Amino acid sequence: MRGAFGKPTGTVARVDIGQILLSVRVKPQHGPAVLEALRRAKYKFPGRQKVVVSRKWGFTRYDKEEYQKLKAEGLLIPDGINVKRVTHHVKLD
Repeated sequence: MRGAFGKPTGTVARVDIGQILLSVRVKPQHGPAVLEALRRAKYKFPGRQKVVVSRKWGFTRYDKEEYQKLKAEGLLIPDGINVKRVTHHVKLD
């Protein structure tokens, strides 16, 4: 708050209910430390936050078991932080 009559200055992020505020990818052995860090960090935000552990592999749309199965079969191509699934369709010339 700055200026006369307590007028706010600046802008803040507008967040919807249920919107994801933060995503973290870590190795499985670092999971408990990250959960504790996020639990402590959520007190710094106004309102009520939940810490949720995803069943997905990283930021992909595949579950952990499905990802490992597809990777073993060679059906996934790395694409930045995501992956693409290999289809058996061919390009037409």
